[in-house]
Amino acid sequence: MKLFNWTNFRLILMFSLVIFLYSFTSNRNNNKKLTKTTVVFVGENAPYINQETVNKLLIENNKDAKSIGKDKLDLNRLEKRLNSHEMIEKSDVFVSIDGVVKAVVKQKTPVARVFDGDNSFYIDYKGNRMPLSANYTARVPLVSGVINKKNREKLAELFRVIYDDEFLKKNIIGVQIMPNESLKMLNRNYNYQIDFGGTKRMNAKFNNYKVFFQKAVLDSSLYKYKTIDLRFEQQVVCTKK
Repeated sequence: MKLFNWTNFRLILMFSLVIFLYSFTSNRNNNKKLTKTTVVFVGENAPYINQETVNKLLIENNKDAKSIGKDKLDLNRLEKRLNSHEMIEKSDVFVSIDGVVKAVVKQKTPVARVFDGDNSFYIDYKGNRMPLSANYTARVPLVSGVINKKNREKLAELFRVIYDDEFLKKNIIGVQIMPNESLKMLNRNYNYQIDFGGTKRMNAKFNNYKVFFQKAVLDSSLYKYKTIDLRFEQQVVCTKK
């Protein structure tokens, strides 16, 4: 019976010691001051937003990181603040053991640039509006014409198809949205105009164009054309200059 009581006593003592050490360590850790902030960008290397801007969002009221205790830092609120920025798609914020606030930031990816005078903007990969950056200009197709609720989703899909295809991304530099919502496109290295028609069968049209281009570029005939018409199924109709 005494052995049983002594065993229980030792277990209680050990358990209490563990709780004390955990509480002591946790309290000591929370009372530590932050040492600095570090920003890591993932995905594209294009700097649409710079580290200084992210740092200002991380530290409330632009305070020095060294003046803030770890227990005063609301990581969820910081992430929400970063994610609400018009250039940021997603972020993760955490604090290392040595007091470094680290933000891993994924920027939005522009896939087209809408030219509307002083009101120009990007369309990002998800089809949302994204402002131009003072730090970097994306090499994406320049779009003119009206984008509205009716055509925005399909146009965003078209821009993604161009962005994800190495050939199209390199060659298609302009998209004009006509009043009847048919599309005309410009190629980077040749002066012809591409009559694309509407967004229906977009993948088939682009495939037809790539097959035609690969054949025509071999005999230098691309310089002779004024228009490349992709509106017809399973064929490419060309008009010479």
